Amino acid sequence: MKKKKKLPIGIEFFKDFKRDDYYYVDKTGFIRELIDFRGSVNLFTRPRRFGKSLNMNMLKTFFEIGTEPSLFDGLEISGEKEICERYLGKYPVISISLKDVEGIDYQTAYDMLGIVVSEEARRFGGLLKSDHLTQFDKKKLEKLMEGEFEKPVYLYNSLKFLTEVLYKHYEIPVIVLLDEYDVPLDKAYQKGYYQEMVYLIRSLFSQVLKTNENLYFAVITGCLRIAKESIFTGLNNFKVRTISDIDFAEYFGFTDREVREMLLYYGLEDAFEQMKEWYNGYHFGDTDLYCPWDVINQCDKLRIWRGAPMEAHWENSSSNEIVQDILATATETTKSQIEALISGEAVEKVLIPELTYTDLGSEDEDVRQTYLWSVLFATGYLTDAGKPENGVHRLVIPNREVLGIYEKRIRSWFKKKIVSDTSRWNHFCEAVRHGEAEDVERLFNDFMAESISIRDTYVRKDMKENFYHGMLLGLLRAEGSWSVRSNAESGEGYTDIRLEVPLSKTGCIIEVKYAEDGRYEQTCAKAMEQIENDGYSEGLKQSGIKIIHKYGIACYKKNCKISYCMEEC
Repeated sequence: MKKKKKLPIGIEFFKDFKRDDYYYVDKTGFIRELIDFRGSVNLFTRPRRFGKSLNMNMLKTFFEIGTEPSLFDGLEISGEKEICERYLGKYPVISISLKDVEGIDYQTAYDMLGIVVSEEARRFGGLLKSDHLTQFDKKKLEKLMEGEFEKPVYLYNSLKFLTEVLYKHYEIPVIVLLDEYDVPLDKAYQKGYYQEMVYLIRSLFSQVLKTNENLYFAVITGCLRIAKESIFTGLNNFKVRTISDIDFAEYFGFTDREVREMLLYYGLEDAFEQMKEWYNGYHFGDTDLYCPWDVINQCDKLRIWRGAPMEAHWENSSSNEIVQDILATATETTKSQIEALISGEAVEKVLIPELTYTDLGSEDEDVRQTYLWSVLFATGYLTDAGKPENGVHRLVIPNREVLGIYEKRIRSWFKKKIVSDTSRWNHFCEAVRHGEAEDVERLFNDFMAESISIRDTYVRKDMKENFYHGMLLGLLRAEGSWSVRSNAESGEGYTDIRLEVPLSKTGCIIEVKYAEDGRYEQTCAKAMEQIENDGYSEGLKQSGIKIIHKYGIACYKKNCKISYCMEEC
């Protein structure tokens, strides 16, 4: 049997795919589309982990002088003979990523940018022997390679200077690729030096991108479309393609066909429907797409073990702070809209196409909330349910994985809010421990009234139960001195929550169910019946527990009912 190609987890260099025999989802059609429809400066905004950096490296590899043409053999672009003859390996290329330009303060971030630029300059060290450069050019290039920026203006001018010396040497205009351009701005906003970083990035970009006769064209990528007046002031023929644009949509993310082909190649076609539920649902332009990072990572796990459960890979590659931000500042209206989203419904919003981080700190509540919704959309936490009409977007949560991010953040926010009210929370914990079911019911209802619920709509019943299960689990685990186990983690087939208080030899069995259409009594009875019939208390008895409190909890929207009984061993 022929050995299968490796899956390219974290591979960002295009040449590695052929050299090291990685599976490649062919996106080289992007090159043709870019050549045919580009502007002088082209900005592509997409969420993280959607292949931006790999596409940028593909462009660098294709256009850069010295490229081995065989790297593109058998790929879509190789069928474009005229394009390959004219462009493949024919241009000097400057390519930098700003993903690591950050720091605790502005000076550190400034120095990091200097390192990134000097590293790129060192790639062109051969120009020091060029007969086309003056001694002044070579001396300035040497300083740039060494990272010597006597004054900030030298850093501002650095990329433009590189285009000048490259043009002098090759007598061919230069292609500039700038990846993750908005990362320094995001980090600067978080650390408190946003305005200084805006000025630095604007100065750097303005010189290299504006009225530069040595520039052939530039491609820029990022997650957000930062307002033109703050970064891209004065640029002409500036083309922006966001996730709302139809053109280029298929080149960032995987299509249904591409996912099916990958699964078929690895003999995993039976996993398609689950992959679709968990990782599909992003609607860019008129194309439905999967997150590539998720598909590749999950395919790799399934390749090793066909029974591997679906996992949240995209979620674990970022802090997801934006979801926490919108919860922290949520009005009652916003809470209601989040409830609709996690219940599978859509919310309608007019979004801001161009953003500035200062909007997040606006004193105007409407501006701040609009900003947050706009960022959630741009960064992939929400997507369009169809085509926007009159500027109004119908927003939905794209898939099962992203739904889980909201649920986890809601539970974290809920736990923090409730536990901070020490008196009520202690009362709740003591009521659970002593079997005071009426107080448990009353307090849990009070807590839920202050939180976000799942509406009785499109979300599957098991997912609704998991939502309330998670909220209750977080509250009980916060106690600290108890042993609290969840069946989702133990894998031993126990009830939803099993709690032990070793010092008092007391335990609790808690079964949480969703009461469809508010059928509390029947649902509570079913929960208690399950506790008894499935022998959920046996594990506690084997641990030496003498008093077992059994709770059957039925939840519906923001209310619950509890059935209770006690067993003495």
